Amino acid sequence: MTQHWQTLSFDELDRDELYDILALRAQVFIVEQNSPYLDPDGVDRQAMHMLYREDGRLLAYQRLIGPGIKYPECSIGRIVVHPDLRGRQMGRELVRRGIEHNRSAWPGVDICISAQSHLQDFYGAFGFIGEGELYDEDGIPHRKMRLPA
Repeated sequence: MTQHWQTLSFDELDRDELYDILALRAQVFIVEQNSPYLDPDGVDRQAMHMLYREDGRLLAYQRLIGPGIKYPECSIGRIVVHPDLRGRQMGRELVRRGIEHNRSAWPGVDICISAQSHLQDFYGAFGFIGEGELYDEDGIPHRKMRLPA
């Protein structure tokens, strides 16, 4: 089995990579979670994109967002693992790598996320702290969480 991690800017993504990213995000966030929303939100062009492939197949993804784009702080988001890979701790590895990337790219800057409410404990294990009340994002309860620098 060939395993491959990549972190690319939007301009470095080829059309097949972009297609695979949008397909995986739609499969999980729109179809599986039954949450119809406009996924291309204008942030992709400004983000870095972390992809994980096995034998050429995209199985995990997240975007890494600099300060001042979504929040005054940097962010990670659109964190997604293909259903076939669940139970193998890939979500933890993906978040760990995202934190590591952002800490390196923007040292001394907090990381903020919009976490689905049922994943607060998952993100809390990395040190993220909930802020404010729950809010609705695309029909799913979310909470802002922060990982202090």
